[in-house]
This record gives sequence, structure tokens and C-alpha cells, in this order.
Amino acid sequence: MNVDRVLLAEPRGFCAGVEMAIKALAWMVRIFEEPVYCYHEIVHNRLVVDEFTRQGVIFVDTIDEVPAGAPLMLSAHGSAPEVEYAAALFDRVVVNAVCPLVTKVHHELKVRANKGYTVIYVGHAGHEEAIGTMAVAPSVVRLVESEEEVDALEDLGSPVALLAQTTLPHDEWSGIASRAKERFPDLWMPGRSDLCYATTNRQAALRAIAGQCDAVIVIGSANSSNTVSLTHVATSVGCPRVLRINAPSELPDDLEGVVGVTAGASAPEWLVAEVVEYLSPRNGTERVQAIEEDEYFPPPHQLRDLLRTVWSAASLALGVVPDGLPPSSEDRNVAAATMLAHSG
Repeated sequence: MNVDRVLLAEPRGFCAGVEMAIKALAWMVRIFEEPVYCYHEIVHNRLVVDEFTRQGVIFVDTIDEVPAGAPLMLSAHGSAPEVEYAAALFDRVVVNAVCPLVTKVHHELKVRANKGYTVIYVGHAGHEEAIGTMAVAPSVVRLVESEEEVDALEDLGSPVALLAQTTLPHDEWSGIASRAKERFPDLWMPGRSDLCYATTNRQAALRAIAGQCDAVIVIGSANSSNTVSLTHVATSVGCPRVLRINAPSELPDDLEGVVGVTAGASAPEWLVAEVVEYLSPRNGTERVQAIEEDEYFPPPHQLRDLLRTVWSAASLALGVVPDGLPPSSEDRNVAAATMLAHSG
């Protein structure tokens, strides 16, 4: 290993939606006896999922796998309406950790469908977010993944709207959106982009450093759409070597020169620290901030209700009011990585 310097992209790593979801599941682990169930991976990061599994969380692909009365969390990627309905049956305690940005797209799709629109949805087939979103109004949705697929659409014969999977790369989205506008001049689009602010910010931060690097390391799992998008960004900028890894153990030993480091929105900061330590750059690490990010999403309302109930019960049991505010009131000051590390 002969790394001269590390350029560390900022922002990187956990976004507000991932912070919210991980903290919510960490609270579920603290509140309930094992096992706690989670529909699909809470976020697309292998090490995060493995840690929660170690702490007694069981990840399931169908609601039928969750016993009656069991605590259940729905993942950050959003769930189909029929899944949300099935989850609430049989006295299960359900907390929905869907990212608010995904909820926005679900709402847009429902409104457009009710107004008689056909909706072109730009997303990746088989991705959990795309599956859950299209299930809101499946009869009116047309999934496309490329400009060619826009061209191949039939004459839709109705008002047309365009929505997107939140984790798409901006370059991928913009090309398809431009082509859709050409095909459907009266196309409706939301006033505020569907693309996740965090996905866009992390890509901008990576663009700011990738052209200066002999290699770029993207930390995150292969099933994370925004992580894979970061590898495409680094390649498109012209970086000669781009590596996606889950952990430092996957790094090759022949890296040299200037190495850029970033992390997908589901990758914890402690992984970034371990990677930088492994690289051991001779001339240190430079943080390159492209955008300042201070987004925050509060805990799901179901969890806030649970925490207030637990806090009140503790007050009654102890005969005194516990010191401080209920835990949900102080949520912003607690990092998700800290909650995850101290839940087990």
C-alpha cells in the first residue's frame, strides 16, 4: 500500500432517512423482548443488517412470517398498501420507518392516479422502493429505466405524469425526463424533484474530488442503489479506478497516489474511519465539503407514541418522573451509529 493522500467527500454516509430508520429499529430492540421483526432489510447495508440480526431482529420478506402480536418494523424503502394493511392485523405492534421522501412520491402517485393520469415511473425494476411505490396505483403506472423505454411506450391517451425512484442518479433521471418531455409535451412533473437530496448531494461531493484521484473507494452494499450510483459517478468523471467495498478487508493492497473515499447513504461512519485507517495515507486526509447538509427526520409517529407510553409507565412504576425529557424529544442529538452500537 502506497497511498499518498486521502480525499474524503463531504457529505457522505447516513442520510436523514437512514438515521431515522436505524434509530427507530434500535429503539424497538430496546423496548421489546426478542425477536423484533422487520419487513425487508431496514436499509441496504449488509453490516447494519448483520448487526441488527445479532441483536435479535428477524428480517422477513412476507408479513405471513410475522407471528400475531409481534413487534414489526416496515423498512425505510416504503411498503405497498396491501403490506401495510396486512402488517396491522393480528394485534401486531407496527412502526413504519418509511423515508418521508418516499412517502412524498407515494402521495404524488395516488393523487395523479385519482385525477386520471397515466404515470411514467423512472426506477429500477425489482428494487424495493420501486415495488412499493408502483403498488400504490399499479394499473396506471408504466416503469421505465432508459430513454429507449420512453420511446417504446404506447400512445398513452390520457394526461401523463412523471415520477421517480428517490435514489436515482441525477444524470440518469435528467436524460429520461428530457426524453419524456419531448414525447409528452404536456407532461406533469412535481414542483419539487423526487430525487433524494442526500443522493444528489453525495454525488456532487464525489464529483468534486473524483477527477483528482488515482482511485475512488465507495463504501456500501451492492444492493444499495445510491451506492452503485456513486460508482457510476466516479467512473463518468474519469477516475481510472473505482472500487465498491463493504469493509476494509475487501481493499486491495496495491492502491497508491491520491485516493478518494465516500460512502453510500446506508453506510455507517465508523466504516469510513476504518477504511481511512487501513489506507494510512502518508500525507494525511483532506476533507472536501461540497455542500453543507443538516436535514433531520423525526422518529415515526408510532414510535413516538410507544416511547411516551414507556416513559409514562416508568414514571408510574418509580413513583417519580424520570429525569430529562422523553427519549423521542432528544432524538436529534443522538447519532444512529451510536444507537446501533449500544442496542445489543
